[in-house]
This record gives sequence, structure tokens and C-alpha cells, in this order.
Amino acid sequence: MGGRDELHELRQRAHDAGIAGNSKMTAEQLRDALKRVGKGTDPMTAKQEARRRS
Repeated sequence: MGGRDELHELRQRAHDAGIAGNSKMTAEQLRDALKRVGKGTDPMTAKQEARRRS
């Protein structure tokens, strides 16, 4: 999968998971936020924590 396609897929998955406003997040941040949501973290909290880490 190419970089742009992967990023698009990650953004779509984040949107489906309830992580709103993810257009300025990097692929790494999106992966981190999706992992956190998968472990039960609130989507917006996961987004904030992922953005702080990077």
C-alpha cells in the first residue's frame, strides 16, 4: 500500500472509530489513536494523547 493510500485508509478508520478532526494527524498519530480506541479509550482522549506523544 502506498503512503497516500495508507494515510487515507487510516483516516477513514479513525473517522469510523469516532476520532473526529483527524486530517492534520500523521500516520503514526492515527495508528496510536486507533490502538488506544481499540483498548477502550474514549476517541477524543485517544486523539489528544496521540497528538501529545508526537
